[in-house]
Amino acid sequence: MTNIVIVGVGGQGTLLASKILGTIGLDNGYDVRVSEVHGMSQRGGSVVTYVRLSKDEKLHSTIVEQGQADVVLAFENLEALRALPYLKPDGTIIVNTQEILPMPVITGQAEYPANSLELIRSTGNAVELDATEIAHQCGTYRAANVVMIGVLAKKLPFTYEQWMSAIEANVKPKFVDVNKEAFRRGYEL
Repeated sequence: MTNIVIVGVGGQGTLLASKILGTIGLDNGYDVRVSEVHGMSQRGGSVVTYVRLSKDEKLHSTIVEQGQADVVLAFENLEALRALPYLKPDGTIIVNTQEILPMPVITGQAEYPANSLELIRSTGNAVELDATEIAHQCGTYRAANVVMIGVLAKKLPFTYEQWMSAIEANVKPKFVDVNKEAFRRGYEL
């Protein structure tokens, strides 16, 4: 069984990432559970998605409890910090180094943690990358989520071709090529 927690803010593509993961799991005979927990996602609020994949046993819950995530896929630094309690002691956190300031920081009521990446690195098994810049080089910053999926793909038992099929099944046709390139770039990191 593999438990994945995907975190970001509204508009970063956490839901598309969970759909791609769900599709590849289902297409390969896995029992799959996906659960979305989001608040003000349209206004840049936190979005958390749980993805659970199991080949050997039936899954009964959609929720990943704290301390049970094999992987945390974080599309933004502060959201990565918030999700650290979900990570297993030997789990991996994959984090996009992008910073998106939440409203309390913008209004001056709070400060963005200056040492966020240091705290994330202290987990001992952190992979960090500027997925937003990589996606921009592919043609659109909006494909940063698929760059991140490309990095995650090396930790899962699916072939490159299976990932391509899952991307094709979930991305609008006019954006498939740029997303495939974004995935390839992440996969090769």
